[in-house]
Amino acid sequence: MAIAKKIQQFMEKASWIRKMFEEGAALKKEYGERNVFDFSLGNPNLEPPDKFNDVFMRIAGEKIPGKHGYMSNAGYAETRDAIAEYLSEEHGKEIFGRHIIMTCGAGGALNVVLKTLLDQSDEVVIPLPYFVEYNFYVDNHNGTSRLVKTRDDFSLDLDEIESALSPQTKAVLINSPNNPTGRVYDEKSISGLAQILDKKSREFGKEIYLVSDEPYNKIVYDGVKVPSILSAYKNSILVTSYSKDLSIPGERLGFIAVNPEAAPLDQLLNGLIFCNRTLGFVNAPAFIQRVVQHLQGISVDIKIYQRKRDLLCTALREMGYSFIRPEGAFYLFPRTPLNDIEFVRELQQERILTVPGSGFGCPGFMRIAYCVEDWVIEGALPGFRKLADKYIA
Repeated sequence: MAIAKKIQQFMEKASWIRKMFEEGAALKKEYGERNVFDFSLGNPNLEPPDKFNDVFMRIAGEKIPGKHGYMSNAGYAETRDAIAEYLSEEHGKEIFGRHIIMTCGAGGALNVVLKTLLDQSDEVVIPLPYFVEYNFYVDNHNGTSRLVKTRDDFSLDLDEIESALSPQTKAVLINSPNNPTGRVYDEKSISGLAQILDKKSREFGKEIYLVSDEPYNKIVYDGVKVPSILSAYKNSILVTSYSKDLSIPGERLGFIAVNPEAAPLDQLLNGLIFCNRTLGFVNAPAFIQRVVQHLQGISVDIKIYQRKRDLLCTALREMGYSFIRPEGAFYLFPRTPLNDIEFVRELQQERILTVPGSGFGCPGFMRIAYCVEDWVIEGALPGFRKLADKYIA
């Protein structure tokens, strides 16, 4: 066999998202782009905000010595300082540029964090359902994923998490707003989780880190707010990117923010910077770092995603589909009226592309990414209705 056996096995289980995306490309080729309704990929359909374009063009035209050159492996100091200033206000906590490490997206950031933290067979506790790549990221760095159930409404089950913690636990990895459910873990849950981690850290005589993956933290609806893990728990690490709030996923820019109270702080920061280099990411993209320095707090018009959510939720609810209304992100995660893989295949016959919940560790559901043009939602409704009449009515 040309490739490692483990990689071959992983490829066989690999991302349903990409699989459905590729099958969608074949359907579009056969039936035409406007006749296929693709909800498979969380690729933002909104253009970046006007201010992004203005700053981009201004920076592109400026003569800046070393504009495209290497920088500190933690990123440009002025960009890190700008982010720290914004986070300090957002989280009500004094954060400085030294606590920020610029990364190649949130995926790169998570790999840097896990590489820094994990020894062989250390455990990472992850609530279900979870972003499909987490298992692979943990395995990349010789750790073990410990998956725990959430409640029926996808909120954190603190009893389940506490039961899963052991002397082998190095981190708890949460994702809020959640992909695939759109659930935002509320302040009471985060506070309760922090108390549990503090208690267990003392009991086991070691630090247990809370890592929060938050690329959707600006995409929230109905006045919902994402609680601050940096304010809730001292050994916390926030990971995020600009992919969703600025609609620039292809630019692969994100950052790690380390709680200034985390222990041992200097060792942790130095380890993260070292791993940012030695994993091969080396530096976050130089030019886009210079751009986002001037865009803290700027985002796309979230009301557009909320309108799409409402359009889809109203229609599917009327048809009889069962789901928890998303509080954030741009995903809907309904129950399927039969086996999720079978139902997703039936939807494909209607040229509707969704992703089975099995891919997120949660069979019996499907993920619908509604970051699409309105015509995709409207065009898919007859197909959703046809299968609802067949299996739900």
